[in-house]
Amino acid sequence: MPNLDPFFTEWATRAPGQSRSLSRAAMLLRALDLERERVPVLGVVGSKGKGTTATFAAATLAAAGLRTVLVTGPSFRSYRERVRVDGMSVTDTELHFLGEALETARRTLPTVEESGGYLAPSGLFLIAGLLHARSIGANVCVLEAGMGGHRDELRLVGPEAVALGPVFGEHLGVLGKTVPEIAREKTLVAGKRTRALVSLPQKAQVTPVVAQTLAEATGGRVSPEIVDPDVEGTEPPVWLRPAGLSAASGVLGTAAANRMSRTLGQPRPAPERLRSVLTGVRLPARLSRHHVPGTSTEVVVDSAIDRVGITAALTHVRDLWPGVDHVLLCLPDHKDVSGAVAALEGIPVTMVRLPETHLRFAYGLPGHWGHTDVDDLSPASVTALGERVLALGTVYFTGRMLELLDAPTDRLFDPS
Repeated sequence: MPNLDPFFTEWATRAPGQSRSLSRAAMLLRALDLERERVPVLGVVGSKGKGTTATFAAATLAAAGLRTVLVTGPSFRSYRERVRVDGMSVTDTELHFLGEALETARRTLPTVEESGGYLAPSGLFLIAGLLHARSIGANVCVLEAGMGGHRDELRLVGPEAVALGPVFGEHLGVLGKTVPEIAREKTLVAGKRTRALVSLPQKAQVTPVVAQTLAEATGGRVSPEIVDPDVEGTEPPVWLRPAGLSAASGVLGTAAANRMSRTLGQPRPAPERLRSVLTGVRLPARLSRHHVPGTSTEVVVDSAIDRVGITAALTHVRDLWPGVDHVLLCLPDHKDVSGAVAALEGIPVTMVRLPETHLRFAYGLPGHWGHTDVDDLSPASVTALGERVLALGTVYFTGRMLELLDAPTDRLFDPS
């Protein structure tokens, strides 16, 4: 097993009130010579759908013959999934050596107390991805940002191209007091190296903010390029797009990758080649379909966290199945629990609690709903719920479900 301490030590030992330090992350990038010598980067930001966008972007670039490193988060079954090459997770050995390289460079930095903040795990995995890309001679990196933009390590990297997903009120009060403020925060991931920003259509209040902020960040060189999934002929065709709400993210990822190829002076993949690779894309916990091992019970797992996503998941499974026997739902109180209750009316539901102490599960639920702890779930208990089970909720829960179902998560696509 790889030693994961280098990724988590500073976060785990942080003092009360201490925050992540981008200046410290910048020092680490310099210590690793990644400010000067790095692979070209396509950055992915937005309020939702970043993982799907990043995966489709990486698959499209790999289909074009470019060796592609993909960094996403959080992981499902293994931290190896945070860094992938041409769709495949790095090995335990590779992750171990990446951690050792980070730790060696970290020891040359001033102390955390002197820096005024700690190195965040998400940023360290991003830097590890850049380091791995350089070491294997990759052609391009696709890096998924955390929840932010300007306050994310991706901004330090300075992506050559940016894919901007839909911006809405996720993290209100954290990234900004209004949706336009959040849009500005996410757009500010662009900088002096940025040559293109590809965006899905945005809300009316967001569109001018993105354009103005991008102009400020790039000295007026770059304007948003909009890709509309509803325009006829937009790649990929509907039958190759992900199911449900992820469809638009698949379109954005493909378009951003093609724009990145142009930025690099490389041809986009031939249509037949692209379709061959995208046919094999797998998206764990995004309406992914599995069986409980050794049984006929089928489970669809989706990381829906609000009424809109849950409604879309229900629509999807009702097209697959004659009915839903049971729903396993994991939503802490700060998520859209009221929307979930409304969307799931009339369906048997069990609320699943996570053990993390900072998460509250005290919302007043319907009396007929069941309750269980995630550690009490087992293949037998899921099978007992029926033949067709829908598992919905936070990515930490859906990761646990994928582990329980022994679902494959190492390979997202195969460009070979």
